[in-house]
Amino acid sequence: MKAKQTTRKISLPLCLITAALLSLLIVVPIGITHADEPELDSAQSTIDFLQQSLLHVMREGEQLDYSERVEFLTSVVNQTHDIDLIIKTILGASLWHELDTMQQNLIIETFRKLSIATYAGRFKQYNDEQFEFIEQRDLPRNQKLVRSRLNKGDGGAVNFDYVLHQPEEHWLIVNILFDGVSDLAIKRSEYRSILQREGFQSLIDMLNVKIAEAEHSE
Repeated sequence: MKAKQTTRKISLPLCLITAALLSLLIVVPIGITHADEPELDSAQSTIDFLQQSLLHVMREGEQLDYSERVEFLTSVVNQTHDIDLIIKTILGASLWHELDTMQQNLIIETFRKLSIATYAGRFKQYNDEQFEFIEQRDLPRNQKLVRSRLNKGDGGAVNFDYVLHQPEEHWLIVNILFDGVSDLAIKRSEYRSILQREGFQSLIDMLNVKIAEAEHSE
């Protein structure tokens, strides 16, 4: 089910910033190390685009405030994540079909906002981080695993592994593992518990609280 999305009018200065950043993404892949350049429309190219976008937002941290990072990352997340499938998988088929159409649309869009807000709240300052591509491998059910590592300027590292599927021509993210921990599994346990114990509105309220927390993490 595809939720109806609304568009917002972007101010001229932000349009110029966004255009400049996108042009840099195409021309100068900063902070990414590759064994090989990713093939066009491959699972690796989806992750490459996401990670380049995150690094550029971080590098522009002093010029972009939270709302401007959200504005820029909205199109990035929509192009790289299958938000509809992720939230359906989190809730599971049984709970999903207990929701009416309005509730389904509301939770899709609220979860989309949370996903974007999370990136905007966390990737806001650049300290010589670099994403390193490790490998791409096949998974069951025509899915792909793209393994990567975020190498920090202080010598630390975080493993980012992505599970993707290809509903049409482009590969889209359906799960992310941070140092081997599945984000989907964590959210599945939390969201289902709230929905079953406290109801739909409590789940929406919880997601909105997390969105607000991301905004105020400045």
